[in-house]
Amino acid sequence: MKLELLTPKEMAEADRLTIAHGPFDGIGLMRNAGAAVAAVVLDRFPSRRRVHVLAGPGNNGGDGYVIARILHESGVAVSLWSSGTPRDDSDAAVAAAECPVSRRSLADFDAGAEDLIVDALYGAGLSKPLADDAARAVSLAAARRLPVLAVDLPSGVSGESGMVLGSAFQAAVTVTFARKKPGHLLLPGRGLCGEVVVADIGIAASVIVSLAVDTFENQPALWRQAFPSLDVDTHKYRRGHVGVFSGGATSTGAARLSALAAARAGAGAVTVLAPGSALAVHAMHLTSIMLRKVEDVAEFAAVLGEGRSSAFVLGPGFGVGEKARDLALAVLAAGDRLGEPAAVGLVLDADGITAFREAPQWLFEAAARPGAPALVLTPHEGEFARLFPDIAGSEDLSKLGKARAAARRANGVVIYKGADTVIAAPDGRGVINANGVPWLATAGSGDVLAGIVAGLIAQRMPAFEAACAGVWLHAEAGRRFGPGLIAEDLPAALVPILAELYGADGG
Repeated sequence: MKLELLTPKEMAEADRLTIAHGPFDGIGLMRNAGAAVAAVVLDRFPSRRRVHVLAGPGNNGGDGYVIARILHESGVAVSLWSSGTPRDDSDAAVAAAECPVSRRSLADFDAGAEDLIVDALYGAGLSKPLADDAARAVSLAAARRLPVLAVDLPSGVSGESGMVLGSAFQAAVTVTFARKKPGHLLLPGRGLCGEVVVADIGIAASVIVSLAVDTFENQPALWRQAFPSLDVDTHKYRRGHVGVFSGGATSTGAARLSALAAARAGAGAVTVLAPGSALAVHAMHLTSIMLRKVEDVAEFAAVLGEGRSSAFVLGPGFGVGEKARDLALAVLAAGDRLGEPAAVGLVLDADGITAFREAPQWLFEAAARPGAPALVLTPHEGEFARLFPDIAGSEDLSKLGKARAAARRANGVVIYKGADTVIAAPDGRGVINANGVPWLATAGSGDVLAGIVAGLIAQRMPAFEAACAGVWLHAEAGRRFGPGLIAEDLPAALVPILAELYGADGG
């Protein structure tokens, strides 16, 4: 599984290293790329009347000249439309010289209803809006609903951020090379790529490793080795104990969702920590999940004093205010006691995040203290803006860049939720999730996610890996369940997925 995501600069460096050390030179890589795209055209679009290759002036256009040549040699009707001329000493110029298809100006581009467009204009490296001739081609393709196969990335989409620079093609298929780029997974780029095919063009895995890439696609292979194992002598407290703070009597459901999710994720014991006013309500609903009265920091200290290492969830349905802040800070102050941590992690969600809106530095400083439990923040866009208003308002940062900046500032892991959820660690690692589905956008879904992550942290899974695993599991449960999903469905939907992860041996 090729999990690394390469920025345009990293991809350019991978090309450079491959050219420097072989076995392929620049034109060799270009020929390989063009051949890979041409193969997809012939396989996926065999019945198209004519293929229109749109070629830009750079390397992406060079790929286009190779594609046009191979399709022409294969007997396909090809039209070649160029925007600009390749530099004389470039690989693209060599590819253009080898192409027997006559070129016409992109400004005159036209296509029929039975045709296919191959977009080889700019690819992932574009840093400014499309020129007028390219923008006109985008409009024509959209108006006539023509299928588009994009080379590397639909022109107009930033490979770095996934943002659209002016206008962009809507592709049915995108063929990229060696590895995906962040723009393939971040919105709105992800929605414009269609199916993404990653083609091997001769860039060795060792070259990718040498780049020390710190951005990845979220897949089990990324965190499977850190996933909790189940030993023969495992008992419930060895599997971790999660405490979920509850709101008052009329706001108890969110805490129960988190608690059930933590239990399904494998925590050996889960306790709802509730004010006295909510105990009776919880008692009517809880069976295997325990219940404990916690009104304030003093009563919470008694829970910590019992010596069971715990991960905690604070925020779902809790309410915003001083009590939320005090309890969160109390968890983060529960460092090592006689060599054994009194708490291993805090997942701060919803009201727990908003409670620090006026004093975020209190939270960040508490998380930075030596020996502090791991902090995981799970904001959606609005909550992110409350805690990190300057970062949220930056026009220079992608969603991935914003999550990274927030994680560094917070001294914790940030799960920046959305259809393209990003997970970032304080050390700069970033992961983009791609298996989310629209029906996860339902009340209580985030409460379940917080519980899953806490359940994994309680089992001593490192916080960043637990966050990545929790996001993937949550999304996969929603994907498999399908339309009609409500939050109550998610914990049980985890069961078959966990069974697959553990395998028949349970390990």
